[in-house]
Amino acid sequence: MHLSVTGHHVEITASLRSYVERKLERLVRHSDHVIDAHCVLTVEKLVQRAETTLHLRGESVHALAEDANMYAAIDALTDKLERLVRKHKEKITDHHAAEAQKSARL
Repeated sequence: MHLSVTGHHVEITASLRSYVERKLERLVRHSDHVIDAHCVLTVEKLVQRAETTLHLRGESVHALAEDANMYAAIDALTDKLERLVRKHKEKITDHHAAEAQKSARL
């Protein structure tokens, strides 16, 4: 998975970049269809915002999370993305093939 991390009004430090990489590696565990990810970290007055666009095979998934702490925003973002990737994986799985095999054995 190719990952690009950019920042608006915030400097992307090595620790922040490694934290994002470590959190987004969880998504690859759920699906091999993740091609690349683009993460944008933004700081506004009192709001820290993290948003990511994942390019999956056949679809793009976008999520946004806001919090007072950047690390908490990244955690919330990865939870949202994990749910979306699982949902995409469920959509592309053919559940009817398993049922056809069960009925053929009977």
